[in-house]
Amino acid sequence: MKRLWLDIGDLGVYTRPSGAHDRWQDHGMGLLRTILRDAGVETDMFSLRSLRSWKELPKRFEGTDMLIMNVRSYTFPFAYKAAQTFKQVNPKGWALTGGMHATVAPDEMEGIDAFDRICQGPGENSIVGLAQDPAAFPRLTLGQGAKTMADWPMMDRTLWPNPHLKDFPWPLEPECGWGPGPVATIITSRVCPWQCVFCNEASFIPNMGRKSVDQVIDELNFLDDHYGPLGSVVIHDSMFFQQPHWLREWLEKYPRKAHKVWPYWAAGRSDTVREWPDLFEALVRETNWRTVSIGFESGSDRVLKILNKECTAEDNNIAIDLLNRIGDDMEKQGKPAPKFWANIMLGIPGETPADAFETIRMLKRMKRVMPSIAYYAPYPGSALGYQLIAEGKSLMSKDNYHRYPKDEKVKGIDYKFYNRLLAGKYDREINQGLPMPMQRKSGNFLSWLIKA
Repeated sequence: MKRLWLDIGDLGVYTRPSGAHDRWQDHGMGLLRTILRDAGVETDMFSLRSLRSWKELPKRFEGTDMLIMNVRSYTFPFAYKAAQTFKQVNPKGWALTGGMHATVAPDEMEGIDAFDRICQGPGENSIVGLAQDPAAFPRLTLGQGAKTMADWPMMDRTLWPNPHLKDFPWPLEPECGWGPGPVATIITSRVCPWQCVFCNEASFIPNMGRKSVDQVIDELNFLDDHYGPLGSVVIHDSMFFQQPHWLREWLEKYPRKAHKVWPYWAAGRSDTVREWPDLFEALVRETNWRTVSIGFESGSDRVLKILNKECTAEDNNIAIDLLNRIGDDMEKQGKPAPKFWANIMLGIPGETPADAFETIRMLKRMKRVMPSIAYYAPYPGSALGYQLIAEGKSLMSKDNYHRYPKDEKVKGIDYKFYNRLLAGKYDREINQGLPMPMQRKSGNFLSWLIKA
């Protein structure tokens, strides 16, 4: 049987200049292809991102018996079209799908006849059987995962697609503005345990043990030896700054055991920064946590409660002031100052202009920041997403899940207001109450509006 794993993403990303974040490699695909290879199940691989047009795809499917895809909600329209094309070329072939969208929206997946097998949940203990004998499984099957990430094999990154681009250091990844390249992206933990209504991934991803600190450092050293020298690291965890005992071990071992204390990007929460400020400061100073990603979302307590964020505006401001102080001190010492990668959400149902002004005021408090601003998108899988879909207020659909920055995603939201807000048209109102140095900071954030 000839099996093809199709990497899904925007067409042309690997053939023309594009945003760095569109080039991230798929860790789920890399892990599962590694497991298949170790079990003696061969798969070929091709990426939609290497195509210039859909007309090129049918030739790629010729002679293929099985198509395998890892489907996220925002890639669902691509997977749908790819599966239909595959069936046109190979009517008797098997199309196997799994991933996040299969887990949160199985009804949408089941409505597509071209999807022969749909695997919900983690697939590391199911993928071999599915790929060897799909007929032995029901159409909608519940995947089996490992109890701990420590049981995962070290992913073979040569099983990722090779873009064959001069600026892409495959099998590592290119720099994206967070640190020098080549970049190693890694995952140390799975599942954010909080219950925010716009995400709530703990409700659909089984909890599992974290990789050991030694495993993470050993993998980075391996990548540095075989494909390096590494320039920086991106820790793709939904929530890196959790489990203080693990973080203290990382603080003790990473500077001592890693070949180099590579600068890294990783995510935290403002309330845990406030709860463990000394640990946070030590990690920033001693482990080169250079880009601190925090989901601030809003500067308004009203909106934070709508989102069930379990953080307050005061938590956000305390975290901001702490990193501002640390950055000032490190600059005085001649060291690179840490920056925020500040995740901001606008266009949230129930948000008022006054709430939005508070969010921009919060953003202006940050001395060193790369804003990551998005308009709220009601994806299935989250409590708020399900509610808006059920109420018919979502402008996104299974045929048109879209991540494009300026697209309108929810009925009744005044997107013209938000576009004016991000263009700095309300700076006078926003600057009221801010200290003078913050008032002088530019209020034009339109260029920082990213895919949701």
